Amino acid sequence: MSKKKIAVLVGSLRKESYNKKVAKAMIKLAPDSLDLEILEIGNLVHYSEDLDVNPPAEWIAFRQKIKEADGFLFVTPEYNRSIPGVLKNAIDIASRPYGQNMFDGKPGAVASASISGLSGFGANHILRQSMVFLNVLMMQQPEGYIGNAQSLFDEQGNLNNEDTAAFFKRFMTAFETWVNKF
Repeated sequence: MSKKKIAVLVGSLRKESYNKKVAKAMIKLAPDSLDLEILEIGNLVHYSEDLDVNPPAEWIAFRQKIKEADGFLFVTPEYNRSIPGVLKNAIDIASRPYGQNMFDGKPGAVASASISGLSGFGANHILRQSMVFLNVLMMQQPEGYIGNAQSLFDEQGNLNNEDTAAFFKRFMTAFETWVNKF
């Protein structure tokens, strides 16, 4: 069986982002059958339908990566009870122009991480709403809510919590099963 290409979209641009650390930890703990790549989304010009006539090179490259992916892992913080604008922008770019949705019919999963105990619950569910419209088949269980993220990593950014590592491994194994259904 060939490896499944998974595009990982991280909704935080901060250099020491807990969400990027979560994504990297999940990638390390993922089954070997998944080839996960974090896609850069901070360099994408804001979506405007006017630019679809002659899309920026970054859009073309990003759309191609989404098109080639067998599935998606979203890892996001919560900003004001929603997803960060940079993640929404990336989703808009890959799903437009209308009728050219690069996400269509592929499996996905979402994990949200936060320094609070609420663990990005709102962002997790807001993202799921958009994915319904885009026909991304989102994994239902296990749900990925990671609270108190600031306590889960050492100074070098390595996961230092065995219970969280075990959960990430279960999550990624379930995601592998989910991806292989499609």
